[in-house]
Amino acid sequence: MYLSRFLSLHALWVTVSSMMQHYPSVWGHYDVCKTQIYTEEGKVWDYMACQPEARDMIKYVKVTLDPPDITCGDPPETFCAMGNPYMCNNECDASTQELAHPPELMFDLEGRHPSTFWQSTTWKEYPKPLHVNITLSWNKTIELTDNIVITFESGRPDQMILEKSLDYGRTWQPYQYYATDCLDAFHMDPKSVRDLSQHTVLEIICTEEYSTGYMTNSKIIHFEIKDRFAFFAGPRLHNMASLYGQLDTTKKLRDFFTITDLRIRLLRPATGEIYVDEQHLARYFYAISDIRVYGR
Repeated sequence: MYLSRFLSLHALWVTVSSMMQHYPSVWGHYDVCKTQIYTEEGKVWDYMACQPEARDMIKYVKVTLDPPDITCGDPPETFCAMGNPYMCNNECDASTQELAHPPELMFDLEGRHPSTFWQSTTWKEYPKPLHVNITLSWNKTIELTDNIVITFESGRPDQMILEKSLDYGRTWQPYQYYATDCLDAFHMDPKSVRDLSQHTVLEIICTEEYSTGYMTNSKIIHFEIKDRFAFFAGPRLHNMASLYGQLDTTKKLRDFFTITDLRIRLLRPATGEIYVDEQHLARYFYAISDIRVYGR
């Protein structure tokens, strides 16, 4: 019986292997899809290359913080309100569920009020920099299909770098720089994606669009994937075949939209002003309520 089962499995593998050998150049880096069609010989399977369905990749992410003890609440500490930086009677306490702000709250379902969020310790050791690395790892290769969106519950940071890895975190490359003053922070002239073109789409830019202090309606930071797609697929992304053709034939372009890991480097919290108020350091911290990464 076991020999019979082995021979059957072997025959199946030979059939599948033979079939796969006919299509490698067509399928490229895409998945293999199939659909039933009717021919003179009856109903048969037609195999083709296709894109797997895009999905919310945050469901599968592993998050790491550096330094590991940067989350507030151990020991408990007070911090200032988001909308009023001089109302400093809020508390972060890791031992109390209602007052704790652990990393997993960056990825839970939003829409509730009040919103849930991860929060760092305050800038109590100023002037020592308040640096935090948030690393998102998937242990697989992901082709991005939509904007990366980070929602801050605090003011958006004065300085931040979004980085990517294509080799599971062994090496890192910048994706985009964010600052209230790009020239001062990173010695780069400020730009937006609208300043780019097909020929400069791979340029790493510094943007000042998403770096403001305490503003109730300014919490979101984008890394604009779709705006870059539009250089090839048109402003309404109506010609995705053109984009996929470019991705298939241009490895550098395909690699640009491909990741295994993301790293959010928080370098300076929102201050809302030029000088840090050393009498109210509980005003300064990082807090993130939501991160969105879509891909296939």
